[in-house]
Amino acid sequence: MRVRGAIESYLDDWAETGMNWEKWMEEVDSSKREFARLVGAVTGEVSMHGSASQAINAVASSFDYSGKRNKVVVTEADFPTVVFIWKACLRLGITLEIVPVVEGEIDPASYERYVDDRTLITCIPQVYYQNGFKQDIALIAEMAHKKGSLVFVDAYQALGTEPVDVRQMDIDILVSGNLKYLLGMPGSAYLFVKQELIPRMKPTSTGWFGQENPFAFNIRDFRYAGDARRFDTGTPIVIAAYAAREGMRIINEIGVSRIKPWIDELSRYAIREIEKRGFSTTSPKDIAKKGAVTSIQVPSPQDAEAQLKKRGIIVSARGPVVRLAHHFFVTPEDIDRALDSLEEIVGLKSKG
Repeated sequence: MRVRGAIESYLDDWAETGMNWEKWMEEVDSSKREFARLVGAVTGEVSMHGSASQAINAVASSFDYSGKRNKVVVTEADFPTVVFIWKACLRLGITLEIVPVVEGEIDPASYERYVDDRTLITCIPQVYYQNGFKQDIALIAEMAHKKGSLVFVDAYQALGTEPVDVRQMDIDILVSGNLKYLLGMPGSAYLFVKQELIPRMKPTSTGWFGQENPFAFNIRDFRYAGDARRFDTGTPIVIAAYAAREGMRIINEIGVSRIKPWIDELSRYAIREIEKRGFSTTSPKDIAKKGAVTSIQVPSPQDAEAQLKKRGIIVSARGPVVRLAHHFFVTPEDIDRALDSLEEIVGLKSKG
């Protein structure tokens, strides 16, 4: 209700005041502060975007690929948009290598093989979107930095359920959207860039909000903002900032350190119940290697998703599985209800 209340406060102000730039920018800045607090950054290291894809495009457009370091390493566990964006940069001169997923996981030693002295950026998904496999970010970051590579982390499938500290993990760049575990709405994503790295990055994906003084309206004075605002583009999606601010405030008030143990408990329960009912999961059985996503293999994931939605149960179909995504407000009884319904759906299909 708090997130809905934030959205309604925007709508009320819009109806009464109309254009309210000062208030809008206060809300955008407030949302950046909440994100910075969430990941252990400072506000000047954070920019807001309409989607994670936009944020990643800003990063990809920020580097010169004409030198020796023109290699980007991604993984088969990356969400497709990450790989697609870097593939679109092949014409700019990058080389791209893809770390394989083997039996649902990535061996950390693989990064030692793929990251070398030509690697500019190593892309690491914190949690694999298909099955919840979780990587040791600090360990991989240490490997990549020893080779001189920057470290880019996609935390979309983890942030809000897994503790993230960009200093302790030694992360150079991190992106996450707010639609999943940050309790926001479509239209908000946040990009962290380490302060000392910002002056080196000159995005061609830019706009008036990426300038030092957006409201100067001087087309002859092109000056990137001195902080992470340089990765901003056009007018932010203000209503999404209201929702994002309040959603992240809830997570920060509760504390991810308190959320994570409950997520782990729900993971144990879900895996036990999935196996008890005769389903198969591609998620790690070792909870230390598992995020909040739990996968269930079913004959027709898209159909199962649609049928469950009719019963008021929201899951996601991804490849050969449907995913349960646990959060602090989920109970074991919620998991039972989802699995009971899934049993009925799969059973009815087999009889038909």
